[in-house]
Parts: sequence; structure tokens; C-alpha cells
Amino acid sequence: MILDKIVEDKKVRLVEHKARLSFEDVRAEAEEVIKEGTRSENLFYNNLKKDGISIIGEFKKASPSLGDITEKIDLIDRIGEYNASVDAISCLTEEDHFKGNTDYLKTIRTKSQLPILRKDFMIDEYQFYEAKAIQADAVLLIVAILDDAKLKDFYDLSRELKLDVLVETHDEYEIERALKIEPRIIGVNNRNLKDFTIDLKSTGRLRKYVPDDKVFVSESGIMGDDDVKYLRETGVDAFLIGRAFMESENPRELASRWKAL
Repeated sequence: MILDKIVEDKKVRLVEHKARLSFEDVRAEAEEVIKEGTRSENLFYNNLKKDGISIIGEFKKASPSLGDITEKIDLIDRIGEYNASVDAISCLTEEDHFKGNTDYLKTIRTKSQLPILRKDFMIDEYQFYEAKAIQADAVLLIVAILDDAKLKDFYDLSRELKLDVLVETHDEYEIERALKIEPRIIGVNNRNLKDFTIDLKSTGRLRKYVPDDKVFVSESGIMGDDDVKYLRETGVDAFLIGRAFMESENPRELASRWKAL
């Protein structure tokens, strides 16, 4: 199963990260960022909760299902386009399967005041301090790779670190588990993480299980006008869009059109 392989590779990468920067040091860096208080708390949540459809524009280099992504514009130009059109930025930091890197997030932080989601496979306490240290505003928690105890512990730790949390689910059972930790933001990934097939109807099918007081995000597989129209009709609050924006020569125009549909 692809997901199991990603998690196993992440464990190996974590050994490398900890060798470069100890847990004590990364925690100290995170605490310094909190002390400086240069980022507004809850910015990611507030930008998604506002009236109208919100869009999270993603920066990623590849995916296990589709391989390398052909970029039409470079990172700096793309972030400029995002600054003018989206409500938040998602940055892949997973190295082996998505060709991400924490350095990408650091660069984006210097070029944007938008809230940034660190999108990764978060399985270790270290990663949350690291996310804060590199000045992410939010993190992703994937229910499928965490037991109930870790899901709650990591959610609580994130909030202690003043990080917003997008809790990602794939079916009714995972939504039920997610709701136990009382998250403010719940996402449905239309991509099946077992085989990486995509079905946008996952969002429509699961919408009724998410209370209206939660910010509801549809993730993955959003490529065209019909996709956006369908998902808007299901009652989502926000889209997370990656490949369509990464391969577009004008993501600003695309985001503006999709917001207006």
C-alpha cells in the first residue's frame, strides 16, 4: 500500500532531520517563534471561515500517482500569483514521494504573508516543533495514519504551538474519529491514500457527516470548472488545489474564475 511506504520512508527521514537539528534545538526555535509573535494566531482558520469560497493554493513538485509536475512558472512567480488570488498556501514538505522540502516553505514565508499549511505525513512530535520553527501557520493531521491517542495528542500539541490544524479524512469512520478531538477544520481527501485513485464524489457523500460549525475542505482532484461547480453544490467552505494551479500558466486567473462560479 502506497501510504504505508510513505510513512516508513518518513520515519527514515526523521532520523536525518533529528541528526541535523536535535529535538531540544528545534523546540527552542519553535518557542522563539512563538515568543516573537510575528504571526497572527488563527490566521489559517479565519481565512477559510470567512464568507464565500476560500482557496488553498498548493506548491508541490510531484505526487506518487502522477509523477513529476511540469511547472509553467517558477516558485517566486507562483507565490506572487497566489498572493493575489488565494486565501492560504499549502506547501508539501515530504521529500521522497512529493519531492517537497522544508526549504520551500521557508522561501514561501519570505515572499508571502498568507497563512501557510505545512502538508506532510505528521507522525512524530518533532515535526510539529519543526513546523512552528519554519513559521508554518497550520499543519495537516491524516487520520488514516494515526491512532486515536496520537490524533488527540498531536492536535493538542499543535494548538499549544498556536498552529491551526486541517484534519484529513477519507470515510465516515475517519470523520467519526476526527470529531472526537473537536477540530475546527475537517477535510475530505478525494484521493484514496491506499491506491491514490480519485473520486470527487467522496466529498459529496461525506458532507452530511461533518457538522455545519466546522470549516469543511475538499482536497485533491479539482481540475476544471465542472469539478468546482459540483463541489460548491455539496456545501464546501474551501478547496485545496494543487496540480491544476501548478501546471497553469495563470493560476491567479484560474482561482478568480473558480471563486466566481
